[in-house]
Amino acid sequence: MNRNPIGVFDSGVGGLSVMREIAQLLPHEDIVYFADSANCPYGPRPPQEIRRLSRGIVEFLLSQGAKIVVVACNTASAAALSYLRRTFAVPIVGMEPAVKPAAAITRTGKVGVIATPVTFQGELFAKLVERFATDVEVYTQVCPNLVRRVEAGLLDDAGTEELLREYLTPMLEAGIDSLVLGCTHYPFLREAIERVVGPGVTVIDPSPAVARQVGRVLEREGLEGPRTRRGQHVFYTTGDPTAFAAMVERLIGEQGEVRGARWEEGGKLAPLGWP
Repeated sequence: MNRNPIGVFDSGVGGLSVMREIAQLLPHEDIVYFADSANCPYGPRPPQEIRRLSRGIVEFLLSQGAKIVVVACNTASAAALSYLRRTFAVPIVGMEPAVKPAAAITRTGKVGVIATPVTFQGELFAKLVERFATDVEVYTQVCPNLVRRVEAGLLDDAGTEELLREYLTPMLEAGIDSLVLGCTHYPFLREAIERVVGPGVTVIDPSPAVARQVGRVLEREGLEGPRTRRGQHVFYTTGDPTAFAAMVERLIGEQGEVRGARWEEGGKLAPLGWP
């Protein structure tokens, strides 16, 4: 048995969609969630910068005792997952667009994927398409501004739905019948997305599959926590802890402890209040 926490990180609140699934599947495990809100969104940033930020966050999570790290950010996974696995000995689970299940269920032979530019440019996405989607057409769409709207709590307003229609209409007109959410922020827009795409399109969120993978890795590595207790959740943000706490409660219904953190020289992170 290992009582250390699961570390989860994202550029902001998006990774809470993954944390929610992990907490539901593994309610006995402690979780430390880190949001680099001061640098959110990661999507427009160059891969080298994303790798630097991701390394600093993983080092911070390890300092908090993390026994496994979940990169709950598609952009960071595309830019930094391989690098992080080479750099750290701890098990690291990342995100990948759910191209495989989308290709498996399509009837029209046309699937859509919405994500950030870095996700589409990365080697990971190209390999997924090559392995699992050679017999289908994959339509991709970058969705500027959606992450910022989720971070602002604009989940179901007219402006968000208008943006979604702008982004999704070309793929719908092309005949897609499955749509992959390739950013962890997007599940919080699922109701609006499903209104736009209609009942004929299956929307695929990879978060439950990632949670199952976390469980498998913990079991394989002998890192499972005791099942006789309820796991505790702690949140860190490089942004405003009060504002982040409000979003945690709104998005996943938790009134968890939220602490501040700051970036220091040399790419290091420290909890606020430390000397």
